[in-house]
Amino acid sequence: MKTRSRTILTVGAIALLLVLLVVSTGCTQQQAVPSTTATPTHATPQMTGAPGGIQKIRVSGSTTVLPIAQKAAEAFMDAHASFDIQVTGGGSSVGITSVGEDTSDIGMSSRDVKSSELTKYPGLKVFTIASDGIAVIVNPRNTVSALSLEEIKSIYKGEITNWNQVGGPDMTIVVVGRDSASGTREYFFEAVMNKEDFAPGMLEKNSNGAVKQTIQQTPGAIGYVSIGYLDSEVKALDIRKDGTTVSPTIENVMAKTYPVSRALYMMTNGEPSAAEKAFIDFILGPVGQQLVKEEGFVPLQ
Repeated sequence: MKTRSRTILTVGAIALLLVLLVVSTGCTQQQAVPSTTATPTHATPQMTGAPGGIQKIRVSGSTTVLPIAQKAAEAFMDAHASFDIQVTGGGSSVGITSVGEDTSDIGMSSRDVKSSELTKYPGLKVFTIASDGIAVIVNPRNTVSALSLEEIKSIYKGEITNWNQVGGPDMTIVVVGRDSASGTREYFFEAVMNKEDFAPGMLEKNSNGAVKQTIQQTPGAIGYVSIGYLDSEVKALDIRKDGTTVSPTIENVMAKTYPVSRALYMMTNGEPSAAEKAFIDFILGPVGQQLVKEEGFVPLQ
């Protein structure tokens, strides 16, 4: 009987030891699992519901702001591998509408948001990211180097139709502008045209790049683009004002001496998410503002 009692006690002790070992192991494993609600102070912000941890941001709108957003997206994604930032154009009106309708996360605009748009989308939060000048451009072979705002307006109204009327060659003027979705057109219409109608025969293009290409290929053409699109393929005209001429340069826009300049914007529908704010803050920061300057636009400071 004693032998059997010892056997039972031994088996019981072993069983008890096994139970304690399992419990101890289970406690150790549970303590090693990190909390899913804790966010490290310097962690990249997470977008809710992003599959596989990829944080997608859709950016659309102004073709003026487009190159800034594209360069910033590339630099930001290089630094933050979990981000997928998709940038498309379409024009300022598209940017405002798409963000208001939540088909984009961030809208881009080269004009102010209209009161009617704010009424329709009261949650819009607008961020100024840069400044810009609108340059009047011609084909490089054109001998005209400067025009007054009144002469530019008369050309776009169809009142001046030949370059020899403004000191240039005997050549018909081909008027090139932007389509109705363009914020650049909207600003040009207000600042240069004083809200007077464009000539009926004006060629309408859907981007700064398309205007520039048409000017490059058409000897008699005149157009307008953001100063960020200027290069040797087109000739930017100086603006005559008060007896002097002013060139469309970053320095003159910053000094507020160039007469056709404006702010550039990004916007969200409501307060930006953590991911959206991180991208906008990046553009507003030192690296982003340097990219603004490198793209030919005017940084905020």
